[in-house]
Amino acid sequence: MAKIVGAITTSHVPAIGRAIAKGLQNDPYWKPFFDGFPPVRDWLAKVKPDVVVLVYNDHGLNFFLDKMPTFAVGAAAEYRNADEGWGIPTLPPFRGDPALSWHLIESMVGEDFDLTTCQEMVVDHAFTLPMALCWPDMKWPVRTVPVCVNTVQGPLPSAARCYRAGQAIARAIAAWPGGERVVVMGTGGLSHQLDGERAGFINKDFDLHFMESMATHPSWATQYSTAELVKLAGTQGVELLNWLVARGTLPEKVRKVHANYHIPISNTASGLMVLEPMD
Repeated sequence: MAKIVGAITTSHVPAIGRAIAKGLQNDPYWKPFFDGFPPVRDWLAKVKPDVVVLVYNDHGLNFFLDKMPTFAVGAAAEYRNADEGWGIPTLPPFRGDPALSWHLIESMVGEDFDLTTCQEMVVDHAFTLPMALCWPDMKWPVRTVPVCVNTVQGPLPSAARCYRAGQAIARAIAAWPGGERVVVMGTGGLSHQLDGERAGFINKDFDLHFMESMATHPSWATQYSTAELVKLAGTQGVELLNWLVARGTLPEKVRKVHANYHIPISNTASGLMVLEPMD
């Protein structure tokens, strides 16, 4: 059967793409952020995944406010990105894994998760930039399965439902008869708010508590309603729901391989973690 070898959670702010394009990795503003990723790449070289299940939220490139699915899963043979207006260069296409995608879709629908199935799908910076941070040569050695979560327009899925969605993904992967090694990636946040009276809001104490809970108490954030999470983490900070889906794919006991936290990047608190199941 397929095996989940670990999870990566990371931020995805568009400014990262421009920094990569301009070669600013050693710029004093960016260096603390980019310095967090060599250990991630070393870990990926060790675990050698075949597939990345990437949990993210779309920012209008594929879905917009008139059509915003709660959960959407890509089932295409290939995924491409396009210019979103941020000046980020488009990247080489990402290989899909239609067979595994359909298995995941059928398994989750069988557990009463209502999914939007995308046989054609474009992916935005929330998908492409984490991939570029993990494989900076942009020669993707993995197939990909996009899982898109609505963190944009209410009503949003609850933290508890997102955690359960991750558990359902884990059961689907465990039931897949192939021998693939799977990494699950959850992208977004951490705390930030880009608009309104609290524009620029960052809650370092909450972020660090949340990151610690990812390793030691994975259901901790599920005690909060969506409104409470917005209050604690900011309007866009609810992207941590993607982290909870990724965390739900792992067993309760995990090993924290690596973590990094840096503020600010484009008025966003940047979190990074690598977790793997206990042996």
